[in-house]
Parts: sequence; structure tokens; C-alpha cells
Amino acid sequence: MASNTPAACCASGFKHEGTPAGETKTINGVNAYIAHPKGSKTPEKAIIFVTDIFGIYTNAQLLADEYANNGYLTIVPDILQGDAIDVKAMESGKVDLSAWLPKHKPADVEPAVESAIKYARETLGVKRVGAVGYCFGAKFVCRNIKPGLIDVGYIAHPSFVTHEELGAIKGPLSIAAAEVDSIFTTQLRHESEDILIKTTQPWQINLFSGVSHGFAVRGDLKDPKQKWAKEQAFCQAIAWFNEHL
Repeated sequence: MASNTPAACCASGFKHEGTPAGETKTINGVNAYIAHPKGSKTPEKAIIFVTDIFGIYTNAQLLADEYANNGYLTIVPDILQGDAIDVKAMESGKVDLSAWLPKHKPADVEPAVESAIKYARETLGVKRVGAVGYCFGAKFVCRNIKPGLIDVGYIAHPSFVTHEELGAIKGPLSIAAAEVDSIFTTQLRHESEDILIKTTQPWQINLFSGVSHGFAVRGDLKDPKQKWAKEQAFCQAIAWFNEHL
């Protein structure tokens, strides 16, 4: 695999503070959080935000707002259909991933991703669609980077991505990686580099020192090192989309 399956580190991290500014609505039968760029009612570009196992919660919403603040309509579909891992359960150590994961296989998750893409392209008339995927969500970004679906991808500390999925991408992909990561390990990162070279697509892997899996969405913002890495990983995503989307 290009990245291992989700583990205990996927169920750890910090909840961020802030008030989401977007709206919640149902699109093609799927609940979603949508963040709109200011002054743009008919955007030509959009980003599909594919979440980690915590689904549509404060951290994801605040990040979606930041993508919108940088000019990209951002759609966060509920890929977990109301069955996201509870943040309080995570904090108390009561997360049973072995029981949860079998209920959220690609056949269960991808319809929500596809509904968001369809909404962007057909309902809103968006011409170019990017996607971001954090941890668990990264797999579904890689699986859908192909003509007519996702044009450009960005993923952070990916989980569950297979070599075949990574090798099949048909568009640019950027990856933010953590120095300490039992899922996207050093070996798997290097294997991913070899795979990406063979795709002939534009690609990028940035490695952030002193941080662990989940830093780009669940890092401790009271720690200057983690805060800086999270912010720079976001800047990486924006620069990538500004160039390729």
C-alpha cells in the first residue's frame, strides 16, 4: 500500500477554536457544509473537501472557510453519513476503529464524494474541480483524480491509499507528510515517490519535521511548531491549486 490503514493516531488530535462561517445544506441527497468565497456567486473553480474520520466538525469547517477565503468555493460532503467518530469519544480513548472501518468502505463513501462533484459541475456549472483529503479522506481523492471528476488533488498524511490507486491518478497531486507517521511511513513515502514519477503527472511531496500524523487538520495550535506546520501545509495546498487548478 502507498499508505497503511488508519490506526490509533487517526483518532487523536486537538479540536480547534472558531465559528464556522459557511452553510449547511443537502445536495443530491447528501448533507454538506459549503463555504463561499466573498463576492463570488458563480465560481468557475471549486474544491471538494474529503474529511477524516471526524467528518464535518469544527476543524474541517474552519479549514473549508480558509479555502473559501482564498477564492475557492469549498464543499464538504458528509462522507460518513452521520456516523463520524465523536470528538469526545476520541478524547476519552473510546474509539474502536476496528468496528467502525468496515462500515465505511469505498462503496459506502464514494457516493457522497460523487454527489459533491456532480453538484459542483452540473448544478453550479463549475469548470474545474480540485479536492483535498485529510487522513481517511485522502484515499477518495486519489481514487477520483480522473477526467470529469477531480482535476487536481491535495492530500495530507494519507491513510488507506493503495499503490494501484496512487498509480492510477490522471491529474496533479500534492502531498503533505509528517516526519512521525506510522501510516504514511518513510518507506511508503519513498515508494509513493517512485509511483508518482511513473504517472508522469505533476506531483509534490512536502515533509514537515517535528510533527505527526494528523497535524494538518488536528495539530495542537498552542505548540508553535505544530501551528507553523499546519499553516504551511495549508499554504502548500493553496499554492498547488493556484498553479494547477
